[in-house]
Amino acid sequence: MPSAASQNPSSPHYRVDKFVVPAAARDEFLGRVVATHATLRTQPGFLRDVILEQVSGPGSFNFVTMVEWESEADVVQASEAVLAMHAQTGFDRHEMITRLGIRPDIANYRALVV
Repeated sequence: MPSAASQNPSSPHYRVDKFVVPAAARDEFLGRVVATHATLRTQPGFLRDVILEQVSGPGSFNFVTMVEWESEADVVQASEAVLAMHAQTGFDRHEMITRLGIRPDIANYRALVV
């Protein structure tokens, strides 16, 4: 059973995004991911991030990104900053995902202490 600490909203939170990206969409997709992560790295509560590309195995997601935040509130604030950055640059992520045939799986996580 998870400890009480694992349910604390001020404990580290993780944003994990998984994507199925067609080969033809790779460069445009990665350009947007890199720009988004540059914004995320400047946000309060940012701890670390990683952008992963699958090199072997049977998994269907060929890209995974993970950002670790100090708290749940930081995740919310960072999401708002990314939306503002997209608005300022005229970027529509839903349009890009649809146009390029990308399949996302996006969620927030917290570590369990077991």
